Amino acid sequence: MLLFPSSTFFHQNQIISNMSKDPVRDWILSEGKASKITKISPVGGGCINFANRYDTDAGSFFVKTNRSIGESMFEAEALGLEAMYETGTICVPKPYKVGPLPAGGSFIIMEFKEFGGSRGNQSVLGRRLAQMHKSGKSSKGFGFDVDNTIGSTPQINTWSSDWIQFYGEHRLGYQLQLALDQYSDRTIFEKGQILVKNIAPLFDNVVIEPCLLHGDLWSGNISSDKNGEPVILDPACYYGHNEAEFGMSWCAGFGGSFYNSYFEVMPKQPGFEKRRDLYMLYHYLNHYNLFGSGYRSSAMSIIDDYLAYLKA
Repeated sequence: MLLFPSSTFFHQNQIISNMSKDPVRDWILSEGKASKITKISPVGGGCINFANRYDTDAGSFFVKTNRSIGESMFEAEALGLEAMYETGTICVPKPYKVGPLPAGGSFIIMEFKEFGGSRGNQSVLGRRLAQMHKSGKSSKGFGFDVDNTIGSTPQINTWSSDWIQFYGEHRLGYQLQLALDQYSDRTIFEKGQILVKNIAPLFDNVVIEPCLLHGDLWSGNISSDKNGEPVILDPACYYGHNEAEFGMSWCAGFGGSFYNSYFEVMPKQPGFEKRRDLYMLYHYLNHYNLFGSGYRSSAMSIIDDYLAYLKA
């Protein structure tokens, strides 16, 4: 008979014990108030995390896991979902639990939403989103309680009382520095920095309040439930100028009925059209940094157009 030292035996038992632990299953069968899990089905659509639907005798749960990233990413997502949920204005999945996986990585458990066959009524979406912006305010200024991610890029949310400073430094400035570090793109960095220093006139006569933003509102993060009520998902929340929410409008499909309903609740402010591309620039820069040079020309064109307009 082969004998192991006691420390080795303990270590092997610990590995077996860890393999048998399933914190997702444990939570669902305790705090989730289910007595059995009847089915686990993969849910497609994501490119960063794995997603599954857990069907139980107490209803269904949506579970995302990531084998390589710690809890902080999902904790930030949960805080954003909870903030939007608490406004009581627009349908979002309620987050339930975030935790570590025994073999590394993390998970988030949230309410499962049964989606309908479309992205819902654009007019209702515009009104609900405006109601969220109007209701979700912060006394701390612009930012969020934690940093989060936009796609897989870190998004810095350090609080600031000055929106122009916040957007210039933590949004455009961060992405410009990333482009310099990643691609040695000194042209876009230097021109972008000139723009950052000269954006103040675009905000003349504008009242800017820190509104709760979804932060990454494109068509892939917009759906509807089985009753046709709009649902928004996968946020990159922070408190910012409400117009920044439209920065991904180039791939969100917002139409006239969306904007008409939105502005009935949150009236359009002077110079809105002049600022639209400024908010798109953040997301074009992020796409450049995430996906490569195919997005560089769009970002560069916006920068050049603003430099000419501002005579900077």
